[in-house]
Amino acid sequence: MKKIVKYSSLAALGLVAAGVLAACSGGAKKEGEVASKKEIIVATNASPKPFNYEENGELTGYEIELVRAIFKDSDKYDVKFEKTEWSGVFAGLDADRYQMAVNNISYTKERAEKYLYAAPTAKNPNVLVVKKDDSSIKSLDDIGGKSTEVVQGTTSAKQLEDYNKQHSDNPTVLNYTRADFQQIMGRLSDGQFDYKIFDKIGVETVIKNQGLDNLKVIELPSDQQPYVYPLLAKGQDELKTFVDKRIQELYKDGTLEKLSKQFFGDTYLPAEADIK
Repeated sequence: MKKIVKYSSLAALGLVAAGVLAACSGGAKKEGEVASKKEIIVATNASPKPFNYEENGELTGYEIELVRAIFKDSDKYDVKFEKTEWSGVFAGLDADRYQMAVNNISYTKERAEKYLYAAPTAKNPNVLVVKKDDSSIKSLDDIGGKSTEVVQGTTSAKQLEDYNKQHSDNPTVLNYTRADFQQIMGRLSDGQFDYKIFDKIGVETVIKNQGLDNLKVIELPSDQQPYVYPLLAKGQDELKTFVDKRIQELYKDGTLEKLSKQFFGDTYLPAEADIK
């Protein structure tokens, strides 16, 4: 009888030990799976529509849905979005708080020296916007002495600051603001300033959505491809390789075109040769 009890006790202990080992093994596997994925925080200021915006409290837009497609089913990365002010996008990349940003970002030499540009995702040239009843502005040659609103650090702000350096005898008047583009366009429509330089897709979307029928769009010449890019922090070379490859794949399988038509109403894609 004693032998049976002793054997049973040992067997029970063996079963418990096996269960503990199995539980530990299973737990370690799960922890390993979670640890193998790197969290990628993507910054945006949720403007301008239709590139990035909020709808019913959720982020969406061409670039947001494209990022989701890029990281979909990735066994290496988890993606998370964080909304911030325009200036906070770059400050966060500088501080490694964000690994990536999407915000209708165009190319500049200054940014290229500080950050990594991924492959372009959309073609979006700048245009000049004025009131239809204003015949005094027909091109950039006519903006001297005229006023506009700009957000500091944007491509258009830099363009106009450079313009003023070259035309110090008759500079354009720059009113700096932290308002979003929709608000700026509304004030232009109300006559609070004279013109606005911004991207074609954003301008046409706001004019249509806000019913700003008193505004007209003037095409501008460009000496470089007017593309939109995801921007990555310095040192994120491996992530850039992944993102570039996925953009190429999504271009080829038609996802980029589908998203372009969904959010822009037409195909605004870069040349295929420029995303390789």
